[in-house]
Amino acid sequence: MEVKNVRYALTNGIILSGKKDMEPLEGYSIIVEDGKIKEITNQMVNDIKTIDLKNKYVMPGLINMHVHLPGSGMPKDTGKQNKESVNKLLSNPLTRYIVYKLCAKFARIELMSGVTTIRTVGGLSNIDSKIRDNILQGKIKGPRILSSNMALSVPGGHMAGILAYEATDVDSAINYINKISETKPDLIKLMITGGVLDAKKKGEPGELKMSPEIIKASCQRAHELGYKVAAHVESPEGVKLALENGVDTIEHGAKLNDELIDLFKEHKASLITTISPAIPLAKFEQSITKATDLVKYNGNVVFEGIVSASTAAIANDIMVGLGTDTACPFVTHYDTWRELAYFIKYVKNDNKEAIYRATLGNAIIAGIDHETGSIEPTKSCDLLIVDGNPIEDIKVLSNPAMVVFKGKIIKNPKVKKYKYVEELLNKELNK
Repeated sequence: MEVKNVRYALTNGIILSGKKDMEPLEGYSIIVEDGKIKEITNQMVNDIKTIDLKNKYVMPGLINMHVHLPGSGMPKDTGKQNKESVNKLLSNPLTRYIVYKLCAKFARIELMSGVTTIRTVGGLSNIDSKIRDNILQGKIKGPRILSSNMALSVPGGHMAGILAYEATDVDSAINYINKISETKPDLIKLMITGGVLDAKKKGEPGELKMSPEIIKASCQRAHELGYKVAAHVESPEGVKLALENGVDTIEHGAKLNDELIDLFKEHKASLITTISPAIPLAKFEQSITKATDLVKYNGNVVFEGIVSASTAAIANDIMVGLGTDTACPFVTHYDTWRELAYFIKYVKNDNKEAIYRATLGNAIIAGIDHETGSIEPTKSCDLLIVDGNPIEDIKVLSNPAMVVFKGKIIKNPKVKKYKYVEELLNKELNK
């Protein structure tokens, strides 16, 4: 909900704009009016309410480009659902409402952790867009949401029958795209390859599931309806077919060769890097993850593929965004900052680059950079305010002092963290 008839100034903050060339900016005040940034000035601020930030660092709110709302990320809560249980939950008004409330709670946690925009890429029915609309109407508290609602898969494909419809041919794929469109999503999501947990062969975690014909028809129909298309892809073959047939963003990715790099450039496609879900499978002991030898091996294949793809894409000036793939095991709704930390550690980029990718860079890919992603006049006042300098230590993002969304201030935001998960992830990150 837009904040109306409210004017105030944030003073004595050290500003990081979110732009690629950002440098700490001191001695400036951010004038906020009606939920937007009205002015950034180094002049004396008079006759207006002021909020003294006491030399805290101010940056754009984070943007998480790959979220699944129906899940906490707590390992014991993942992997429980199947087609039958999901259908049962959604067919009963009471249990459907409980699912809605749970997803809304997770959306709110994203906001409380400093994420002011999320992009959901596979949800239950139309629940994501309903939460989006209720946030816009001021009925509940949460971030800006770009929702895909249900995704499109195929029988035996990734998340088939759970977070995705099952297309059996071109006609059914087009019908499902039309059906998804009726729920007023912001984008369309395809599940083109399999994933680690549903792989049957060693070394093939991204086995191709969706035919080129279905990919092409789905993309054509989505584009006719005005939607961009995101696709779950975890193999080079999947990346090739996705790009050749119209996909706009490759989610996760795989090792890129010269042909794939050329396809990215030819189709002006982007890569969404999601290191977070691969970390536990690739790095944790199997006694912790309960992963089989097959899952462990394939988890490492995916981890190396994602890191390699991100590194190659950046080296070739391909747009790369960041997302967490919440709520995979050990990937919670409050830990988006970890994706930046993994990007710094494994893709070998600096903190400034990671901040840019998770703010303005993500906004550009999502097509909302006119609205958010950087601290500039006329943009929505979406801010993450922290005690330390994230250019020096990205971990300061894990404990926001303040979050501002559309000008509305949340002081000392708190979220309940899973101690067991945090300890394991911190141990791995600090190695």
